[in-house]
Amino acid sequence: MTTDISPPAMPLSSPATPPGTPATPLLDAVRTGLRVIDLGRRLTVGMPQSPNHPAYWHSLPRRHGDVVRADGGSAANDMITMGTHVGTHIDALAHVSHDGRLYGGVPVEAALTGGRYADLGVHTIAPMVRRGVLLDVPATLGVDRLDAGYEITVADLTATVERQGVDVGPEDVVLLRSGWGQHFDSGDRQAFMGQEHGVPGVGEAGAYWLADHRVHAAGADTIAFERLAPGAGHALLPAHRVLLVEQGIYLIETMDLEQLAREAVHEFLFVCAPLALFGATGSPVRPLAVVTGG
Repeated sequence: MTTDISPPAMPLSSPATPPGTPATPLLDAVRTGLRVIDLGRRLTVGMPQSPNHPAYWHSLPRRHGDVVRADGGSAANDMITMGTHVGTHIDALAHVSHDGRLYGGVPVEAALTGGRYADLGVHTIAPMVRRGVLLDVPATLGVDRLDAGYEITVADLTATVERQGVDVGPEDVVLLRSGWGQHFDSGDRQAFMGQEHGVPGVGEAGAYWLADHRVHAAGADTIAFERLAPGAGHALLPAHRVLLVEQGIYLIETMDLEQLAREAVHEFLFVCAPLALFGATGSPVRPLAVVTGG
């Protein structure tokens, strides 16, 4: 669920610059007013997710009234369990190997130290504050949502760039909308997972297109970023190989891109900070698109 956080709900601006405050372009933009569009999915028990990872679970070990202080005060607390590739999340370079090697040609047996991926784990991903670009492929093709198992071609990507009048530059974060997030919104777990009918996304050629543009990270509104063939599940993931293993490009999956598409927001400030889970192969994230205007 997208949350549009305007300055009245989450103050990002002030009516006047306090005396003595230095003028900087960044702070001036904040004072003028910014709008934040939430690109992350709400974590809920039973939400659609990959069957390959431990499910999200939330419980309350302590509830209000279990322990009451002498002054009448009480507190509740929580416990969650989940895989690091559940909900909106980022893949670290330790997530995928090919022919026994990780990014940079590191042998998998050498990369694992004390049960942790010390050099390529998610803790090595620096917080991202970068230019973000949305490529709305369904809008280019004149449909609301791509078909199950559809492969987004290089021609589709090129046509989308031209239609939107945006460029994709080095170190950008590129987000590919397929419209598949509509199944997440509707709660259609089986359709979103696509095990029977497949999931749209880029294939090997589209992954190389992103790599040729030297993007820093790429994201999508689907469960595995790339095309899943009907009935094949996660049997083959060539885009993961190209981007994570060969190119060192991070992947962000299960994003909410519908509001960006509705408002035709194609360029924005992209903010995303993975949890510093030492040696882990991924992390839940809550990416944000920041645009000017209240």
